[in-house]
Amino acid sequence: MNNELQYHKISNVNTYKVRSHFPRLVGKNAFRNEHAYGDEFVVKEIITDQGARGWGLSSGLFYHQDPETDDRMILGKSVSDVFDPDKGIADMSLSTFDFALHDLAGSILGIPCYKMFGNKGVGAVPVYDTLIYFDDISPDRKPGGIAKILEECQYGYDYGYRAFKLKIGRAPMWMNWTDGLKRDIDVTRAVRERFPDCEILVDANDAYTVEKMKQYVDGVADAGLYWIEEPFRENEQDFRALREHLDAKSPRTLIADGETDPNMDLLIDLYKKGLLGVFQMDIQGDYTLGHAFGLTPWRRVMPKLEEIGARISPHAWGLKLKTHYAAQFCAGYPGVARVEGVTDTTEGVDFSGYKLKDGKMYLPEKPGFGMDFIWGMPLTGGDCESKTICRQV
Repeated sequence: MNNELQYHKISNVNTYKVRSHFPRLVGKNAFRNEHAYGDEFVVKEIITDQGARGWGLSSGLFYHQDPETDDRMILGKSVSDVFDPDKGIADMSLSTFDFALHDLAGSILGIPCYKMFGNKGVGAVPVYDTLIYFDDISPDRKPGGIAKILEECQYGYDYGYRAFKLKIGRAPMWMNWTDGLKRDIDVTRAVRERFPDCEILVDANDAYTVEKMKQYVDGVADAGLYWIEEPFRENEQDFRALREHLDAKSPRTLIADGETDPNMDLLIDLYKKGLLGVFQMDIQGDYTLGHAFGLTPWRRVMPKLEEIGARISPHAWGLKLKTHYAAQFCAGYPGVARVEGVTDTTEGVDFSGYKLKDGKMYLPEKPGFGMDFIWGMPLTGGDCESKTICRQV
């Protein structure tokens, strides 16, 4: 496959700013105030002298003084110099272009990215609704109560999800431990009662202690949780204590972790010892957010994870774009648990090739990631004719 890439020389790199919109205000979690109504992000578009194009989410470019510094690293080079279809980007210094180069290679080779990743997985991947935050206590001016959480789950169900991830950890930042723990339990049980046939996952964002988490598990033991994510910072002693308690109270429940500053040696050791159940490193890899991983690092670590039979669920919070990247990646590998599903509308991007139905995402057969980039706010580059701006972002 690399032979075809060597005939394409990178002639232009464009940088754009794009905006996404959640369907509603997304509220607090255990450590952060309201997540607002959406976000702005940067994408890179790469064009070759043969007219091939690829584009993708960039990493941390809002924090660069001069984004064109990155562009000069690949301009004038053949695609095969900076990318290998079997491995990903040639060097992690090129991480800004990780998604764009994958998309470009798929376009040149005429294959979806999931086939580049191995095509060993299922055609459709299971997804969960990740937009269920502390909207019972948020915003402060008009908190919605538990009824608001149920309303949001119903929205997700109607949208096509059949699994919901609930944020827990209202204490100690937003409530005292007695009230916060009770509310976490009450929300979980209310969702289980309303949606008896759906999977429930919970995410504590490291807010709990071992003993408090045991109390939470006791309160929801009959809810059949699929996983508990980031109960506290990962370490063998605490994970063992929680795993033993889960084995006694809720044995099917997995522990998921690895999103923030992942220590791969520790995570693999925890998995081998039966303590960690799901690897969750971020699909993007933005060092400014503590998500020091990415697509190519996932590809590099997968042989080891396959060897130990690991379950995976790349962290994809923030953008539907990341959900689709994670879905492509997971469709190419066995052992997928569930993919994090972000519901948003993204200006200037055509997502129509992706279909969500009955809790599964069906992927397009189009080359690359199968998403058309239509327009965005140009930040650099001269070839912007097809990327006109309808309004200020």
